[in-house]
Amino acid sequence: MRPLVRTAALSGYVELCRSLGIDPQPLMKRVGLDTAALAVQDRWISGSAAVQVLELSAAAAGHEDFGLLMAEFRRFSNLGPISLVVREEPDVRSALGLLIRHQHMYNEVLDTRLSEGDGLATLKVDLRLGEVMDTRQATELAIAAYHRILRDFLHTRWQPLSVWFRHPAPADVSTHRRAFGPIVEFDREFDGIVFYAGDLDAPNAMADPLLREYAHQYFEAITVPRDTTAADRVRELIEVLLPTGRCSIEQVARSLGVDRRTVHRHLAASGETFSSLLGATRRHLAEQFVANPRRSLTEISDLLGFSSLSGFSRWFHEQFGCSPRAWRRARSRPRPPGQD
Repeated sequence: MRPLVRTAALSGYVELCRSLGIDPQPLMKRVGLDTAALAVQDRWISGSAAVQVLELSAAAAGHEDFGLLMAEFRRFSNLGPISLVVREEPDVRSALGLLIRHQHMYNEVLDTRLSEGDGLATLKVDLRLGEVMDTRQATELAIAAYHRILRDFLHTRWQPLSVWFRHPAPADVSTHRRAFGPIVEFDREFDGIVFYAGDLDAPNAMADPLLREYAHQYFEAITVPRDTTAADRVRELIEVLLPTGRCSIEQVARSLGVDRRTVHRHLAASGETFSSLLGATRRHLAEQFVANPRRSLTEISDLLGFSSLSGFSRWFHEQFGCSPRAWRRARSRPRPPGQD
């Protein structure tokens, strides 16, 4: 299976496109994505698709600095739940180490390494996609995001010794100079940031020592293993694709960068089928959505990928033995004392 990224990797994408006068929806559709998927940061999407849409958007907008401009929309919280733990680490070394060890929790494409020698620290960033494609925009976005994180850890005026990119310089380097200062260089040996190793021992400016123990207890509860199963990935993509009305095994396979037979084979190995996962995911979401009186049944029908309210109502009756309205009324009715 190809690597995935959290939708938070595209935070600010829609806003940036509109500010540059381009429509994001057709560009996302070309790579099998939908802007609706970006509404929830913790969903997973194809890493290849996310990289491709940045390149397409840079070309459409005529901005070689598209990735850097996107980085200006980034916030520390875009890292997801791990950000709550990282911000409480006592120093930069432990904070960066935690981020790198658990990068699979927020981005399976990133391959980040930190090395030290001769008083220098080098943060190298590679993108592992399993296929050859242009990654200029995604690489610059990743480097700029790490640069901002280091500034959050240290000081807003902190500067590294150098920022390197393997690709050639753009025609206009003004955005790069604004983001990194005069120390940015192109056509170098790797993509990354070089700074004094002593900076790693600096206290984390964001940390509150009293919160660290609580943060680690929380982190232990949410930590996920690297070996996420095929069923887990398909389940995540089903939740993303249902509201688009294009939730099919073909679309899931495209998002994963494989063919539908490969998806079938991986699911069969875990005793699942696409239909069983689709049905189970729909039932789980339906229970959550219908129980919420603030959601209209028409809205729920759309979120679950039905083309009409009547189609959703028939499916719901088949699954739960009553209409969604009756199920909602029963759930909202006060229960007799002593009953759960």
